[in-house]
Amino acid sequence: MSRRDEGQVAWMRDDADDRVLDEEQWRLEAQAVIKDVGKHVRDLGVSERLVSTKRGIYLNLTTLEDLRFCVELSAAGFAVVGNRHDDASNAGNERFETPYSLLDFVSPQYRNSFGNSLLDKLKELNDRR
Repeated sequence: MSRRDEGQVAWMRDDADDRVLDEEQWRLEAQAVIKDVGKHVRDLGVSERLVSTKRGIYLNLTTLEDLRFCVELSAAGFAVVGNRHDDASNAGNERFETPYSLLDFVSPQYRNSFGNSLLDKLKELNDRR
């Protein structure tokens, strides 16, 4: 199981809301997410202004539509907590289990980018035959 898969499995456990990681572990979780979905967004990075805690970390997201959000990554999943970077004033919003479901919700162009990426991979596999 990859490090990214371990993190996603942890979010689905019954004790997910009580999961505590140190700041470095949350940073590693965030980096795995950034690497995984980075080519389907304009920009995604760890907030340098909002302080990470043992319960989560904040990410600044710019979608392909140039919409800006602040996203909280915690054991409970992903939540948009602000409508601009470094803004966590909208806590309590809907939670998403994966970064894919969050992006699917906030970015129609993400769906196109992800779908085109899958088609490219299938074409590449077919061309190898």
